[in-house]
Amino acid sequence: MATIRNLKIKTSTCKRIEKELHSYEKEVEREAAKTADMKDKGADPYDLKQQENVLGESRMMIPDCHKRLEAALAELKSTLAELEETDEKEGPEIEDAKKTVAGLEKQFHTEDA
Repeated sequence: MATIRNLKIKTSTCKRIEKELHSYEKEVEREAAKTADMKDKGADPYDLKQQENVLGESRMMIPDCHKRLEAALAELKSTLAELEETDEKEGPEIEDAKKTVAGLEKQFHTEDA
């Protein structure tokens, strides 16, 4: 049985994972710039290799975040649908959940294009 409390938890989970995804994307940009700068300056090969490892680890986190976000979004949609079936169709928590779902779906569609 879906509850408003579960809906709030799942909405917060989606928001947290989305924030985490954006953080990793920014980190990849930052580390890529740092790696390029090190190459331009002719940094020590060992230091450069370590920096490339850091960049690679950051890049690996993005697909993982996408998978977790897709799963969390599916759970949120399911909980929202259950609540709507029980005639719980209004309230700030439901509006927040609907906005979160719409925002994330829009984000996924722009990434796929």
